[in-house]
Amino acid sequence: MSRSDRSLSWLGLAFKAAAVALMIAAPLAGVWLASSLAAFANRAAWLPVLAGFFLFPGLPLAWEGVGALRARKQRGKRRFLTFSDRLILRTLAINVVFLVVLLGLFPSRAFVAASTRGDWMLDGQHGPAAERARALLLDCAGAVEWVYRASNDNPYREEGGSRDGKDVAPTPAPTGGSSAAGDANGGDGASEGGGSSGPAPSAARPAKSYPWPAQLHPAVVDMPREVEVSVESVGKYIAEHETDPMLRVKALHDWVADRIAYDVPAYFAGAVPHHDGDPDHVFRSRVGVCAGYARLLADLGKATGDEILYVTGDVRSRTSPMEGEHHAWNAAKIDGAWYLIDPTWNAGHPKDGAFEKAYKTEYLFTPPSQFILSHFPDDEKWQLLERPVSRAEFFRRPVVTPTFIAHGLELLSPDRSQVSTGGSLDLTIGNPKNVFLLVDFEPSAGGRAERRGGARVRCETDAHTRARCDFPATGTYDVHLFANPKESGTYDYVASVQVNARR
Repeated sequence: MSRSDRSLSWLGLAFKAAAVALMIAAPLAGVWLASSLAAFANRAAWLPVLAGFFLFPGLPLAWEGVGALRARKQRGKRRFLTFSDRLILRTLAINVVFLVVLLGLFPSRAFVAASTRGDWMLDGQHGPAAERARALLLDCAGAVEWVYRASNDNPYREEGGSRDGKDVAPTPAPTGGSSAAGDANGGDGASEGGGSSGPAPSAARPAKSYPWPAQLHPAVVDMPREVEVSVESVGKYIAEHETDPMLRVKALHDWVADRIAYDVPAYFAGAVPHHDGDPDHVFRSRVGVCAGYARLLADLGKATGDEILYVTGDVRSRTSPMEGEHHAWNAAKIDGAWYLIDPTWNAGHPKDGAFEKAYKTEYLFTPPSQFILSHFPDDEKWQLLERPVSRAEFFRRPVVTPTFIAHGLELLSPDRSQVSTGGSLDLTIGNPKNVFLLVDFEPSAGGRAERRGGARVRCETDAHTRARCDFPATGTYDVHLFANPKESGTYDYVASVQVNARR
């Protein structure tokens, strides 16, 4: 055999080996994705595995049998491909079609399911081998992120935010000290033994550390009504009354968070008017959605000469703990460093179909390592992290607020956003500061469905480190954690996990 013939022979073997590898990988990918979707939806994951035998070798062999029957009827017709070649091609054709249909039907959920439940077969398994397998499966989930991105065009990006900061190479803010989070009140809390009336404004200069006291800037508190007639006049007044750049940006944030109400009815109806994201309209009407808050804060920054940019991305919260939703927030440059701000989440929360004001500073100058727990920007540079987090890892993590971290809490078990269990779930929380905890659960409403009272069930807790939730029936439940440095008073919502219970 000549050298050229040997080369062709080796090329043929290499091509055949690659084709065989694809023939094996395609059914495995389809079964893995389908079973991840089943586990995510609280369905039996073994059914897609069983169905995988139809993808290979069932349907390809059936197809080959039909082809063989036709060939017998057409005697003398030559078949150019061998049996193995036909089996490879038919397997690839069937499984590629299956994957395309699966991703076409569930473009967003497929990625989220693969990220959060792609390792369902390793539930309860620990050790180096199991962790390496989990890391590999998480990388596989990242391979279908493009489908998620293609099917989730953030509508708030159309407000012009995608042009903001396109040429900016942000430098993260220096990490400073962090005080206790007891001042970060408000939010979506669970009351135990009483409420709070909110802090009184103070002229004292707050320390430049996170979290800031939940007090409105004096310039916002004392601003005359006749000043609040335009973005320019408000910005001019704040610039005249505050020369410190960080306090000035805080004052701008405080004005937006305090003066603007969220358009809750439009949000829950899923039909947000375009003008709700227009900063001029939001300023005049004092009503808007996240895009309006963020664009208005950016415009106020222009009026004071502060560089505040508009950022878009996905967020996960108590009302959308798993698949997340589109959102907009801000990044501000102060003394050469960049800080993250979400005036919408610091303004208040929905209650009984309306907006309830509840000013807080949990998402004001939040450390990037804590902001990424709930906010994932479209452009990874706005994570402001040395090692950016992948979108798959973002969805895999439990929903944790910055206040949870500021309290020194750590969710030891479960350590991911969704888990499957029998009739109960045991939670273990690291709590070195002995913060008081409450835990409850409710049937998962998903997406934009507003939480309503009456369905929440309190879990048994030892008040500090352990809790046990007993679920009444098979279903999907959202488990919420609340914390308070004191035993009585308002407990802040701090974390949540989703549970697929099968009794």
